[in-house]
Amino acid sequence: MTDTTSDDTPRFTVEEVNDAPTPPRARVDIAAAPALGADGEIEKIADKVARKKDYLEGFLAQQPTGLTPHEPGGELYEGVINALKEIFDPEIPVNIYELGLIYGVEITPEGSASITMTLTTPHCPVAESMPGEVELRVSAVPGIRDAEVALVWDPPWDPAKMSDEARLELGML
Repeated sequence: MTDTTSDDTPRFTVEEVNDAPTPPRARVDIAAAPALGADGEIEKIADKVARKKDYLEGFLAQQPTGLTPHEPGGELYEGVINALKEIFDPEIPVNIYELGLIYGVEITPEGSASITMTLTTPHCPVAESMPGEVELRVSAVPGIRDAEVALVWDPPWDPAKMSDEARLELGML
């Protein structure tokens, strides 16, 4: 098909193609391609382009050093936090730690834990049982001698206290 101008000269030509060959894919055979090294030795490209160990992998796996077990980041403290993360609000499918209901965790060197927490509302149906459950779960952490839970209402809880994980779980992020 050809489109022509008034003096019969073609403006463009349309060519129909039923089948076009697939272009070749780029292929590099790293193991077989030798390269000349700086000292004149032949090196394999594979050795030069080998994936280096991810430096963040080791960095993220490191634990802080010089911490006592009862300090934030210490083994006992993290055990208490993990125990708190296993307690879920009965009406919201998120644990009480991520909901921001835990205001403070203090652990003495002797193993006494003091938890300051709140609830989403003073009229919460678990207002009587939740502090007891927190006390039981924290007391069950190996290394904790006893636990005391203080239920406070000031400052009042609001959704801004939730972690990003909790917001994501509840579709608020």
